[in-house]
Amino acid sequence: MSKDTGKYFIHKLEESKEQFERTIDCKHTAFDDLYPYMNEQPQFFWYKRYVAWQELLTTVKHAEDLDVNWKDVFNDSQQAFIDKQVLDAKVLDEWYGKERKEA
Repeated sequence: MSKDTGKYFIHKLEESKEQFERTIDCKHTAFDDLYPYMNEQPQFFWYKRYVAWQELLTTVKHAEDLDVNWKDVFNDSQQAFIDKQVLDAKVLDEWYGKERKEA
């Protein structure tokens, strides 16, 4: 694997992480532009989160396949959530850790 490939995947991991975090924060994402008529539907926010979560997991999988150290992009609890692969309310509530809750 080239050094450029590693940099590319780190960048993609950071993008996927940001996209997922924007869904946690109920902020606009590129996914909203694909389905603008769905914004009025409450279930859309969950669906959008699942799509962003799957994108994140897929990017991590590709990074692992290429021996790119993806763990440096995430804190310990985020790594544990990714290792479990299940998106549930705990992930959404605790993704940022205690610092974010108290802010």
